[in-house]
Amino acid sequence: QVQLVESGGGLVQPGESLRLSCAASGSIFGFYIMGWYRQAPGKQRDWVASISTLPSTNYADSVRGRFTISRDNAENTVYLQMNSLKPEDTAVYYCKLSRMGVDYWGKGTLVTVSS
Repeated sequence: QVQLVESGGGLVQPGESLRLSCAASGSIFGFYIMGWYRQAPGKQRDWVASISTLPSTNYADSVRGRFTISRDNAENTVYLQMNSLKPEDTAVYYCKLSRMGVDYWGKGTLVTVSS
């Protein structure tokens, strides 16, 4: 089993930055992909960014150039540095780990961007 715990969410003003963390524990080994998703109120959950163990990174068009995903393999932690935040970035951010065809999700952390 794999457990994921997100942290770092909060209330910020437009243009400010936040860094989210996702700590993974449990049966983590071999090749796997970790990613961030977000779900705004009343909307579906959307993919934001992902990083593999290679490592390779990918970003949604809406965040490319503003968000950076990174990982610390020693700590089994993935980060999402979010800069130049916009009100439309407001959402619950979820961490996902995909390994051998199985997806594991965290419970999410709320990010609110408002003046």
